[in-house]
Parts: sequence; structure tokens; C-alpha cells
Amino acid sequence: MNLKRNRLFTLFLAALMLLTTLAGGLAALAEGSVELTVVTSYGGDDGNRKNYEAAVAAYEEATGNTVLDASSTSNEEWKARVLTDFETGTEPDVLFFFTNADAEPFINAGKVVDIETIRASYPEYGTNMKDSMFAVASDGKSYALPSSGFWENMFVNVRVLEACGIAVPGADYTWEQFLLDCQTIKDNGYTPIACSLFEVPHYWFEFAVLNNGTLANHLDIPASADDEAGQKWVAALNDLKDLYERGFFPANTLTATDAETVQLFGDGEAAFLIDGSWKVGYFNENYPDGLEDYAISFVPGKGDRSASEAIGGISMGYFITQKAWDDPDKQAAAVAFVEHMTSDEVLSTFVTTEVTALNNGASPEGLNALQQSAAEANAQITGVVGAVQDTISSEAKTDLFGNVQNVVTGAMSAEDAVNSAIALN
Repeated sequence: MNLKRNRLFTLFLAALMLLTTLAGGLAALAEGSVELTVVTSYGGDDGNRKNYEAAVAAYEEATGNTVLDASSTSNEEWKARVLTDFETGTEPDVLFFFTNADAEPFINAGKVVDIETIRASYPEYGTNMKDSMFAVASDGKSYALPSSGFWENMFVNVRVLEACGIAVPGADYTWEQFLLDCQTIKDNGYTPIACSLFEVPHYWFEFAVLNNGTLANHLDIPASADDEAGQKWVAALNDLKDLYERGFFPANTLTATDAETVQLFGDGEAAFLIDGSWKVGYFNENYPDGLEDYAISFVPGKGDRSASEAIGGISMGYFITQKAWDDPDKQAAAVAFVEHMTSDEVLSTFVTTEVTALNNGASPEGLNALQQSAAEANAQITGVVGAVQDTISSEAKTDLFGNVQNVVTGAMSAEDAVNSAIALN
């Protein structure tokens, strides 16, 4: 009798274990069948695209979830499309986007979840990072876990400068010397400045504003073209007009795309290019055998600004949308995805010389020639400030940069361009 009871008990335990195993398997299957829609700026031409793809693949393998990637190149059109998706209810589950004023429309609409709310359910969320470096929205809350930061500075084509008898500029580079160098470069048959005033005038505008002010007042927003901040913006636009009239931009700068003018620089037909830290990855990918031909230098200084003062910070991060948060299946999957993408290990694959919010810092592997040049230039930076363009509305920004062409060609005054943009802020 006892033997029979023991056998029945053994069979009961076996059945219980089987049911537990099946339940666990079903739970794992349910957890591993989540599809997340993710939008980022890691489009096909982004230097970190491969790092992004590798990170996504690792997440999918570890969780069994599927990432439906809808990433594209970051530009004003992409930003507008993202905002439209929120307005029409077709926003993604996770968004990698700017954490500045560009995000205010969907933050104010209650379309994304703040970090404090997420941590109430997931206490470890983002604790590998310094909260002090989280972007704070106008409502006083933080919504995005920051990614790697950025710097903006001047890339130089070393071979072009050598052909023109010009030394790679140092941290004491002045605007006056820059104008002389540009004329020499032009006289030697090269394009001095690789830039599309049609698509990406904002890098040059940003430094032109800084050149007509200081780090301390760089982020001041004009009320009109007549106040102190407005006069800086007017002077900046007129500096761009001067460069255009001197013929220092590509002949097709008013119609060329950014990709075309960057290629002009990459192929050794242009000398100077202002861009960001992300462009290092582009050159690694597209010109791997010629990285010694490029160096990171300094945007020439003017007035009270030293060339060793640059634009930089952490301007992008990962948002979890309210739509994903309210979905019982997607909530945990979205949290796990953002935690994965902002982990020490994954962020280190995106970082060479960039700033991060990681408590332990990033640990990039050996640097190549261009990355080493960036590290050496950044070591000489004496001051950094964020981009003033990131503090105005997308409507004002679109209007301002859309009118750069009108200003440089004389179709509109710089004053009218500033007033037109500020009226939309």
C-alpha cells in the first residue's frame, strides 16, 4: 500500500514538473514572440549602422523578440516624419530621437513615458548612468535614456592641405587665417569648404553664431533681430554670405545634397568639412584604406571665441512610447530593449571619443588614425556648449535654415531671416 502511494506521489510530482515545464515554455514563447517597432536615426548611411544592427541582433537572439526596424537618416525631413507619426497615432514602440525642444510636441501630448514612471515598475532602469546627464523636458521630467554624446568640429583633408602648402590648423586657428587659407585652396583648384547650404547649413551656422558671441551667451534665443542675441544670429548669417560670395563653398552648394558634398571632401576635392563625431564612423566605413588622409582639427575662432571651444553634448536618447507601455506584452520587451541598447557593453561599441552618461565610462577598443586624431583634438578642447538650434522649435529651425539660401544670394536680408524664424518659435 505504501509502495503504491509512493508511486502515485512520484507520478504526481512528475506530472507537476511537466506542467511547470510546459507553463514555463509557453511563458517563454509568449515573451519571445513580441514584435517591437523601433525608429532610430541609424539609417543606412550612418557610420554606426553596423553597430546598431549587431546590437539589435544580439537583443533578438537573447530574447526571441523581433525588432521591426524603421530607422532612417537624421535630417529635418526625418524629424518631421517622426512628429507626424505621433500626431496620426502611428508612432513606434521605441524611439531613438533628439531630447531637446524637438521632442516637446510628443512629450506635451503625453505620448512617451517618463523615467520615474518606468523605474516605479523597473527600479534598475538606467541605473548604470548618471541621472545628472539626463535631458530634462519643459515639465521638469526626464523621458529618455541618453546614448553616446557628440562633438562637432572641423574635419580636414590632409592631402588637399599638403597640396596647397597649408599646415593642418591647430587650436589657435583664427578666422583671418582661415579666409587666407580658403583663398589659397581655391586658387589651387580645390573647393575650400564641403557643405550643402541646401540640406545642412546648420553646422556652419552654429559655429558662426558662436564666433559672434561666447560660450556663456551661445544658448540665448533672440526675441528679434534687433536684440543682442538676434544681432549674433544676423552676423552669423552674414558670415555665411561672405563665404558664399568669396566662392568658398562648392559651386552647387545651393542644390547639392549633404552626401554629395561629403563625398567631395572624402574624394580629396575639398579641404574643410564641419560635421559631428558620428561622421568618423562614416569615413571608417567608406574610406577604410585612406583614414590617414583625414584629421580632426578646429573650427577657426573669431572675436572672443577661441578655436578650441566647440559644440558638444548628449542630444539623443531612447524613448518608450505610452502605446508600448500600455501593452502588457510590449512593455517588458521595450524596457529590455532600451536597457540593452544603453548598457555599458553595447554603448561602448558606438563610442570612440564621444561623451557618455555611463557611470563607468565607455571602453572602446583600439583607435584607428582618424579616431586617434579626434581624441587628440578633443583633448585640447577648452570649452563645450550645446547647439543653440536645438533649443528652438522645429518650425523655427526649418524656416531659418530654409532661408539660408535666400540670405547668401541676397534675396533676403539676414535680419528678415532671423525675424521670420523667431516668429515661429
